[in-house]
Amino acid sequence: MSLTQGLISTGWLWGTGLLAGLIILLALIRAPWGVLTGERRLQHLLFGATVVLMLMWTMRAGLSPGLSIHFLGMTTLTLMFGWDLAILSGSLALVGMAIIGQESWDTLSVNVLCSVVVPVLASLGVLRLVEAKLPPNFFVYLFLCAFFGAGVATAVGGMVMALLLWVDGVYPWMKIYLEYVRFLPLIMFPEGLLNGILMTGMMVFHPDWIRTFDARRYIDEQ
Repeated sequence: MSLTQGLISTGWLWGTGLLAGLIILLALIRAPWGVLTGERRLQHLLFGATVVLMLMWTMRAGLSPGLSIHFLGMTTLTLMFGWDLAILSGSLALVGMAIIGQESWDTLSVNVLCSVVVPVLASLGVLRLVEAKLPPNFFVYLFLCAFFGAGVATAVGGMVMALLLWVDGVYPWMKIYLEYVRFLPLIMFPEGLLNGILMTGMMVFHPDWIRTFDARRYIDEQ
């Protein structure tokens, strides 16, 4: 989900920009630059994931004027690269979308917050909860962190966007509910399915691509 026109007031744009900027700054500080600069394969993988994300985000459906919906894919990036690199990759993808005219520059901060930062943090929250409360198991990780986590990320990001539009007075709540919120459950399933399929393929053929997945812990020790 993203805004493609200047619908949000200046105050909210500054507020979301400040919040998104602080989180991006934290991601820049926490990112494993030593590993990234020393691993050419990781560089290619991160760059390729960013380009694929941009291509996926070009396929979208328009809702109300200025509001469109599309797959996120941020759960896969979070599980692959960790929350820090996922936020940086998603933010770069949005900048690329703005450069080619698919996103508006004036709502870039809102889109970064709702389409990148919030879904990444929601995915990270599901991952941490699963790691803390459930035993290490291949299928637990796959179904809860990938399938379920992607659905949760979509729902949370969508609700933050909906609440922002409502609080800022862009649309009345009933219009937002009828044209957007009530369709979130329908969006959650295909988002979970897409991320689950991608993660299944990588977990089977390239588990070393997934930063949050320890094949020895999840498979060999079971």
